Amino acid sequence: MILIDMHVHSRCSDGTFTPEELAAAARRRGLSLLSLTDHDTTAGLAPFMRACAKDGVKGLCGIELSAEAPFTLHILGYRISLGAGRLEERLDYIRERRDVRNLLICEKLRALGLDVAIDEVREISGGEVVARPHIARLLINKGYAGSVTEAFTKYLARGAAAYVARERLSAEECISLIREAGGVAVLAHPFQCRLDDEGLEALLSRLKGAGLWGMEAIYGANSPETTYRHLKMAGKFGLYATAGSDFHGGNSPGTELGMPVCEDLLPWARLGIR
Repeated sequence: MILIDMHVHSRCSDGTFTPEELAAAARRRGLSLLSLTDHDTTAGLAPFMRACAKDGVKGLCGIELSAEAPFTLHILGYRISLGAGRLEERLDYIRERRDVRNLLICEKLRALGLDVAIDEVREISGGEVVARPHIARLLINKGYAGSVTEAFTKYLARGAAAYVARERLSAEECISLIREAGGVAVLAHPFQCRLDDEGLEALLSRLKGAGLWGMEAIYGANSPETTYRHLKMAGKFGLYATAGSDFHGGNSPGTELGMPVCEDLLPWARLGIR
């Protein structure tokens, strides 16, 4: 068995570790592979790969994109090339729409009597992507919530008092952008889709037709039964099973860096890992 993690976030999106700190943590924990998969940005990848090389950690360039669906649907991209034109153009657009959403959330929070400002959220973020976990952190700092979970439940989650939907790309476009950037596309945490077997199989069939390469069957929040179910489903659809913790540092309490897997889990050379 080896320890890997193909789903981690840095301060460049909604994590609390810098890319360099993630590489150092992976070295300390003895990870054989680490992939940085920030939401909607590649800003952390260059310093991340430099830090991995310095610390003797095998690093993999990645990204996580949110897709349009009536449920949580995220697509991971691995082995993407830095500076891929069309991907970067669409990422700029996605971040612009995020910024509009964040402003509207802050307006809703102020209408509820909470003293929050978007500049305070940006200061907490410190990165290129400002997201709801940063707003949650501000709510905690100001005493409006006792935890990230409470902040989301009361104010920020779908259906909560200050929730604002945001514009997303289709899953097919997410997959296309990743493939055009030289990468492979993977369905992130299918557990979070909250679909029954029939619904998940229909989704996998559709996404496989669009070029989906893998499925994050081994996920930090999975029960053993869920992991078994997803491994079996990945095999049924000819998808590679990947493994990730969805580590966000202090924004994911209780989540540890690293997932134990068999050494032959993936075709490492195809991912550029040697």
